Amino acid sequence: MVLQQEKTDHEEEPSSDFIFRSKLPDISIPNHLPLADYVFQKFSGDGDGDSTTTCLIDGATDRIFTYNDVQIISRRIAVGMHRLGIRHRDTVMLLLPNSPEFALSFLAVAYLGAVSTTANPFYTQAEISKQAKASAAKMIITKRCHVDKLTNLQNDGVLIVCVEGGDDDVPLVDGCVSFTELAQADETEFPKPEISPEDTVSIPYSSGTTGLPKGVMITHKGLVTSIAQKVDGENPNLNFTADDVILCFLPMFHTYAFNSLVLSAMRTGSAILIMLRFELNLVMELIQRYKVTVVPVAPPVVLAFVKSQETEKYDLSSVRMMLSGAATLKKELEDAVRLKFPNAVFGQGYGMTEAGTVAKSLAFAKNPFKTKSGACGTVVRNAEMKVVDTINGTSLPRNKSGEICIRGDQLMKGYLNDPEATAQTIDKDGWLHTGDIGFVDDDGEIFIVDRLKELIKFKGYQVAPAELEALLISHPYIDDAAVVAMKDEVADEVPVAFVVRSEGSQITEDDVKSYVNKEVVHYKRIKMVFFIEAIPKAVSGKILRKELRAKLETEYLK
Repeated sequence: MVLQQEKTDHEEEPSSDFIFRSKLPDISIPNHLPLADYVFQKFSGDGDGDSTTTCLIDGATDRIFTYNDVQIISRRIAVGMHRLGIRHRDTVMLLLPNSPEFALSFLAVAYLGAVSTTANPFYTQAEISKQAKASAAKMIITKRCHVDKLTNLQNDGVLIVCVEGGDDDVPLVDGCVSFTELAQADETEFPKPEISPEDTVSIPYSSGTTGLPKGVMITHKGLVTSIAQKVDGENPNLNFTADDVILCFLPMFHTYAFNSLVLSAMRTGSAILIMLRFELNLVMELIQRYKVTVVPVAPPVVLAFVKSQETEKYDLSSVRMMLSGAATLKKELEDAVRLKFPNAVFGQGYGMTEAGTVAKSLAFAKNPFKTKSGACGTVVRNAEMKVVDTINGTSLPRNKSGEICIRGDQLMKGYLNDPEATAQTIDKDGWLHTGDIGFVDDDGEIFIVDRLKELIKFKGYQVAPAELEALLISHPYIDDAAVVAMKDEVADEVPVAFVVRSEGSQITEDDVKSYVNKEVVHYKRIKMVFFIEAIPKAVSGKILRKELRAKLETEYLK
């Protein structure tokens, strides 16, 4: 770890800033390679990987795909997309649940030099339409059960590809293309596009530090760098290995699950066991059946393990590592889950869609670096971090809290069609401002203590108050509204609304909830509604959320 006036073997000359770096030395990252070539590098050319080993396991059907299968099928799908007119830099929306088809589709799009935008398949029609139009999606790959929400987009010329099988084993909807047909294309027709490291490979949507969801442009170079920071280098005890079986029930449309887990696991030659969703007893059954070694979790999942009386019925001894992300894990939960998995080490990570992984715990396996409870790790290698004063912007030394900023090749290219928001997030010196408040202690451990950004974290999902507020004030009987977070034992936070009725309006809490909830996915739904005379605002017009949160605690939740 590096500070001003302190020098290590891999530190730059001292500057006016306090700069923090990894405890580990930088590594050579081949981020000139296209994403798919990098991910499968050990299975081609001079690589030492065995392409007949298992890559993907479908937990619902027990289907198994080897590394050779995944590469061939992905390229065939790419050929099928190309035949339908998808070209370099075109956008394809993946509106899919956790499944091998999700991974195969993402890789196919990457092979083509096209762009994936991932979306929650349970989004409403309005949410899907907004993202598809904003990202200029030319194709949507989905399941039959979601096609009815895409009629308007199909009428506008967007191609709809349906994944068959399971509950969707019914005839295709008119005008849809069969995913199976795409996967049967002739691999020899693969177009081999020229892909630049600066080409965008993925556009997930994030609310950033504030405001409405925005398209985050992640390049091949950025994603390769982010994966390498987590799993490359001569430190096998810190990483996934070719002997690991990694369980994935976290949603693959989220960058934590797909980029940090699935793609990182493929890079190392691990097997990935895919579950449609988290179901506790099924999770434990699959851990026992497949001898799962790595279980990535989020705090609500940890809580489920801790509260369960069923854990003793299963053999969970194969688990060597549990990784927590998406939200900070409380110490008491961390201590309790260790009793359920006695052979497992426990690590936390910290990151954001725009910045990749910012920090990673080093308390894996037989490692000399011991991560403290409550810490989210140390800054990843090949990156720089600083902590800045939120008032004057000066950088701060150890044990001083400020906004965490990160710099490196793993950062996003910017927000899609939003240079103003990009400039507000990444400054002229290349520092991405996370909106999170934290500090670095004497041992280089990073602690997150607060956040500047207004986002609500529901079980790790982002909920943007501005999005819900825009929806609320569109109601004819609501004059003004504000949304803040309320603490929740299971979800961490839930959105609640303060509403100003229009004059003469008798709108009720149920009316408000019904109006919002039919337009948004389940985790954005309003939990409670409080009617007030006026929304407190600064002279600038900005909502004073701190006052509303205080009112919530002192007046409404006493």
